[in-house]
Amino acid sequence: MRIRAALAALSLLGLSALAPAAPIAIKDDRGASVTLPDVPKRIVSLLPSLTETVCELGDCARLVGVDRFSDYPASVRALPKLGGLDDTSVEALVALKPDLVLLGVSARVIDRLEALGLKVVALEPRSMADVQRVLGKVAQVLGKPDDARRIWNRIDGAISLQAQQLPPAARELSVYYEVDAAPYAAGRASFIGEILARLGPRNVVPAELGPFPKLNPEFVVRADPQLIMVGQRSANGLPTRPGWHNIRAVRDKKICVWVPGESDVLVRPGPRMGEAAALMARCLRQAAAGPVPWPTTPFNAPSGGMR
Repeated sequence: MRIRAALAALSLLGLSALAPAAPIAIKDDRGASVTLPDVPKRIVSLLPSLTETVCELGDCARLVGVDRFSDYPASVRALPKLGGLDDTSVEALVALKPDLVLLGVSARVIDRLEALGLKVVALEPRSMADVQRVLGKVAQVLGKPDDARRIWNRIDGAISLQAQQLPPAARELSVYYEVDAAPYAAGRASFIGEILARLGPRNVVPAELGPFPKLNPEFVVRADPQLIMVGQRSANGLPTRPGWHNIRAVRDKKICVWVPGESDVLVRPGPRMGEAAALMARCLRQAAAGPVPWPTTPFNAPSGGMR
């Protein structure tokens, strides 16, 4: 009897191994419902934060192509580069025969890819809640929901740790964070603004202006922040903007200038947000102690342009 029971159990195991995988159903940030027959084996990612999310979940090997800006982790730099949001090479992408294309909601190529029969999931993280949700959706696609919870807890814990270690003087500063020289700012409603809020300083750009509003430069002059955070691309001309010499941050030389590698960490809403918090915390500590040193290496735009 025991032998027959063991044989029956082995038979059931064999049948379960041969059973087809359950389809994966997901609703993306357009509200579109996408059904995948199985965990995708060949993925194209057209957004750096999504590329980093796939890799953080341990599935870099499933990526067969990425956008021109995806450069982390180092292994993705060898993958075919397929352009950006506005100039994706559809022919090169189709030739890679992906099971799934991950991209941002604003990508112009969505309709064309779907017309060609490709599975497309559009995700657009803007806030920290969005990042957590997108992490969960990508993990669902990859069949790793438990890993998403683990990774999010690590990110959240890293931000909390940075906040706990900041001295009171650093937490009391007022901050203007510029993401582009138009100027576009990181408002309190953005993931950058939310990290800043967790650290403690006051963001001079209110939430009601939206996550990344385009500002009248006079707004920043009137706000008179004690500290400015800005990428190296925009930093050199910043002190000479009309009226900006009167801003406390400019007058007191409290401007944190991010080199390109640091900017990438800070502007990508994904797994490296704990590192972004550490960069901001370093800046806040420096500004609380006195003038902030500028980078000593000149700015060189990465090949392929900037975002």
